[in-house]
Amino acid sequence: MNNQRTHYVTATDGVTIGGTVHGTGPALVFLQGIIGDCDLDWGATIGHLTDRFTCHLPSMRGRGLSGDHFDLGLDRLVADFVAYIESIGEPTGVVGWSGGGAWALYVAAQSDAVYAVASYEPGMLYLLDEPEQAALGGALARTGELAADGKLPEAARAFAGWPFNEEEVNAAEAAGYFAAAGRYIPNLLNVIQQAVQSPPPGDPAAPLGAISVPVLVLLGSESKPFFPISAQHVVDHVPNARIQEIPGAGHAAPLTHPEALAEALLGFFAQTRQDA
Repeated sequence: MNNQRTHYVTATDGVTIGGTVHGTGPALVFLQGIIGDCDLDWGATIGHLTDRFTCHLPSMRGRGLSGDHFDLGLDRLVADFVAYIESIGEPTGVVGWSGGGAWALYVAAQSDAVYAVASYEPGMLYLLDEPEQAALGGALARTGELAADGKLPEAARAFAGWPFNEEEVNAAEAAGYFAAAGRYIPNLLNVIQQAVQSPPPGDPAAPLGAISVPVLVLLGSESKPFFPISAQHVVDHVPNARIQEIPGAGHAAPLTHPEALAEALLGFFAQTRQDA
């Protein structure tokens, strides 16, 4: 059963955060990656979950059903998602991908409404070494050049070349993902610019130690080295966290391996609800 509807909440600065809602059962909130919106990123996966869970897909400000605003800093984005989750009015599981995987962890550190988190390859950017910083910088430079020429789908593809492997880039392009996500490239560049210019003060890993709920860190067996490093870092710092591998997947598993990813989510959230 899909039974699609919508849910909205007003953030503390007046911006509306909206998401599509699908299915019936206990609530799961999905947080998008940095390229698309929540429906683009998780649409294929939730089709395997909506007979068991009510799946909320709120997009970050400036994307999907959400209103826009110049403030795209980490604290602001996390506050938006906390407001959305707490407006649901029941204990909620949270699922995130990449940047959204990191946001999901920060949300869990702040909100008592979260009972468990599943994070697919969280992008902990403060772990980037010099070669990875250079690779990301090169991808961003090319993305910006293409965006300035009005070539937004090509810009989305150029950025995706940093986290995705070549096979995933080709699969995403064939599925029309970059054509759909290209309109968000100016927003993406602003998010990353604000993250670089205003990093959180103090120890960036400190919020991880404040997470008391169970955390499942999901990892593709074919992902680039930065993501296993990030996954292990999360497990090393979150008291109740473990890693589970998705065989054959890379960073783009929500697009390329939605059924296997959904199976892992079903098992984890069924167990955490039973243990609660």
